[in-house]
Amino acid sequence: MNEFLNWLRHDTAGLLLLAGVGIALLLFLIIKVKLEPFIALVGTGVIVALVGGVSVEALVGSATKSSDALIEKGFAGILGHITVIIGLGTVLGAILERSGGAEVLLGRLVKIFGEKGTPLAMGITGFVLGIPVFFDIGIFVLAPLVYVAAIRGGKSLALYALPLLAGLSVTHAFLPPHPGPVAAAGLFHVDLGWIIVMGLICGIPAWFASGILWGTWIGKRVMINVPEDRIIEESEEAKRIGEPSIGLVLLAIGMPMILILGGTFGNIFAPEGPIKSTLQFFGNPAIALTVAVLLAMWLLGTRRGMSSAELSEITSSSLRPVGMILLVVGAGAFFGAVLSATGVGTAVAGSLSQAGLPIIVSAFVISAGMRIAQGSATVAIVTTGGILAPTLTAGAYSQPQLALIVMAISSGSIIASHVNDGGFWIISKYFNMSVKDTLKTWTVLETVLSVVGFGMAALVYQFV
Repeated sequence: MNEFLNWLRHDTAGLLLLAGVGIALLLFLIIKVKLEPFIALVGTGVIVALVGGVSVEALVGSATKSSDALIEKGFAGILGHITVIIGLGTVLGAILERSGGAEVLLGRLVKIFGEKGTPLAMGITGFVLGIPVFFDIGIFVLAPLVYVAAIRGGKSLALYALPLLAGLSVTHAFLPPHPGPVAAAGLFHVDLGWIIVMGLICGIPAWFASGILWGTWIGKRVMINVPEDRIIEESEEAKRIGEPSIGLVLLAIGMPMILILGGTFGNIFAPEGPIKSTLQFFGNPAIALTVAVLLAMWLLGTRRGMSSAELSEITSSSLRPVGMILLVVGAGAFFGAVLSATGVGTAVAGSLSQAGLPIIVSAFVISAGMRIAQGSATVAIVTTGGILAPTLTAGAYSQPQLALIVMAISSGSIIASHVNDGGFWIISKYFNMSVKDTLKTWTVLETVLSVVGFGMAALVYQFV
């Protein structure tokens, strides 16, 4: 027995078996037993950690100190980042819906693209607005558009959500100022201009194939209804006054994105001093969204006749579903942290780096292995970059070639999003999808995006 446990905990094959059995158990509990995902994730995570050799103290801490325990750090790592953002983004979305602002923006998009082109409009919106903001912020701010589109069109929520998600995902993985490609560019000493050029060359076809072709095909075949707690009727006061102007709506949605973008580029280009500090302060996602919510409350609420009591009711009712979303996302992050702590990711990366593949293929395969093993796209990019950096910096690679290798790494980092990825659970809960439906739609979308993105990088690499 001890010999088997030693193999399971230290051999690459054993670690992969442990991870595979853990994921299979989790899916069985959620899909077949119908256990609440939050409970299934925590329970399975604890079992995998103990079987994988994580000590009880490392897992849960001691009676006097647990802040460094895996179960707390696993939850806190993602919840510290998204809790405020989810809360504020949800309130902003609710104000947009209650004021009629989401309907106004959707109406303008439908006018431009036509009723049948609404999924394409969602995809373009996700791609454009995903450049300055993080993936999860884009979801929370733009989700009301998807809800309204699904209600208005009378079709599956997935038909409108998937193109939007593809746009947000491809910019997060391929383009600055997002952390993954920026970190890889720094490791390989690649100019960000080349990252942007190659990111667009590889990312646009990948976005179109995954979000528009696959997203619209599967979206017509998987019926997802808008959750009742996400349907916020336009207020009587808003109906009496009439629709808000498109300018006000765009200002409310665009404000956090403008502030975040200002903070990002201010951090890069502004000299040390009060201007840089101001840009960094207002560019923090929590501060930017707070400003946007307060602005929306005034422009789309108070200024248009909403009372303080009505704004308070909108805020409280919109936040009620957030608790379960946070619990599930935190538990998903804990499960991913358990797989990392057992050494699955390190073992996979070490084995793949010794496979003797061409450099651009190695970049994709190592990153994909890391992503599947531990869930985080950013961790997969940074880890793969660290493994390959000595080889690349010592070789005679041009800037375009290095940028394409970064694209291969980025492509691998988004493949097969599944139950160890916090984003998987955000999408599952926010868009009312079961685990089975999320695997059929989102997981496949990410895989198509990954494979097409890598295919473009490998193709262009032959000519530079």
